Amino acid sequence: MPRTPLADDRGPAQPAPEPTDAEPAEPAPAGRLCVPVRPGVHGVTTRLYRTPVGARTAVAFTSPERLRATLGGDQPWIPLSEPALRALTRPLGVRALTVDPVLTAPFTPAPTPAGPAPAPEAVPGPVAEPPYPARPRPGTPCARRFDAAVRGTAA
Repeated sequence: MPRTPLADDRGPAQPAPEPTDAEPAEPAPAGRLCVPVRPGVHGVTTRLYRTPVGARTAVAFTSPERLRATLGGDQPWIPLSEPALRALTRPLGVRALTVDPVLTAPFTPAPTPAGPAPAPEAVPGPVAEPPYPARPRPGTPCARRFDAAVRGTAA
């Protein structure tokens, strides 16, 4: 039976090769993040958003100023670390985390209504006919039922 070499038989351990990729596969944790929340029954609830393709994502900002610039000054937020935010959203099936989203429209406050909106003016034009005739074609079963209903007799 051939002998299987052991670790001691291979000689001294070789150091692990240096990575050639300058960028890590996963970005480093971002530290303290400003996470938008909304009031809930038992405190606050993390707000979740959708990516342009429709996937759910958690959103966080690296500074309160960036959060206010994107979501407005009235948006409540809490400080969380990236691992804590991921732990909160993972049970909900949310795996994506977007930090400092840049593909958003700038915040603009809703306009205050100055009064009732003016009613649109009626434009004179051809009168559209109803999609179905007001009365069924004579001699059809529907016409017989219609005629009986108009007269008040059973068909």
